[in-house]
Amino acid sequence: MAVTIQQIKNLQNRTGAGIMDCKKALIEADGDEEKAIDILREKGIAKAASKAGRTAAEGLCNVKVCEKCGKALIVEINCETDFVSGSPKFREFVDAVSARILEKCPATLEEAKEITQDLFTDAVVAMRENFVLRRFEILQAGEGEAFGSYMHMGGKISALVLLSKDLGDVNRGIAMTVASADPYYLTIEDVPAEARERELALAKKEVAEDPKLAAKPDQVKAMIAERKVASRLGENCLDQKPYALDPEGKLLVSQLCKDKGLKVIKFVRYMVGDGVEKTEAE
Repeated sequence: MAVTIQQIKNLQNRTGAGIMDCKKALIEADGDEEKAIDILREKGIAKAASKAGRTAAEGLCNVKVCEKCGKALIVEINCETDFVSGSPKFREFVDAVSARILEKCPATLEEAKEITQDLFTDAVVAMRENFVLRRFEILQAGEGEAFGSYMHMGGKISALVLLSKDLGDVNRGIAMTVASADPYYLTIEDVPAEARERELALAKKEVAEDPKLAAKPDQVKAMIAERKVASRLGENCLDQKPYALDPEGKLLVSQLCKDKGLKVIKFVRYMVGDGVEKTEAE
């Protein structure tokens, strides 16, 4: 069956597929545009399978907040190249996936992949790369609680925080602090006991081997070791980080929260490709 140039252009505009792919799909579908789209999507599945072994370490970490439903999402979606990750099509795709996940609230990553499979298939057809839904987390705000969010470098690093109340720019500032400081824990009290014990053992060994402290009483040595632990673990805690929006860089998050009557309930920080290794061939 012969197809017109206009039909091909229309299909290309809707799918982003190549001209010849569109022409072949239209011929196979006897000129039916909707059927042709299905054919391209099916081929997209095949393409996705063939590309599945290729590392997707670029992409975006997106944050989406739904004030109406009191939920917020942070998600990482990977692609193969930085060029694609910066394209409008990829950002539209990420937004669509984010909206679907936030609407459906899947319980697992596998479930999230299942409910967004059609979006990923369409993206493969349109952009011809391997795409991966790597991870996501949904936070639920309780009565009076609020979110803060920040996306650095267009989503290369993103942070989402859940706070005890809404203080506008302060919420965003705490999210900025999470993004820039990369803390592991909220407070020292949140550090697992095993990590504390391991750090304490190391500190005690350092104190015992320090000739300058040899004459100190055991009680003093123990106190010095505890201070070392508090200092080191504090470097990994959000409440001990300087607040990002403090012009002098001296105001700690713990003091800010005390001054504002604010509590950080939870935070999540994603960085694109964190932990994903690329081979030399890629």
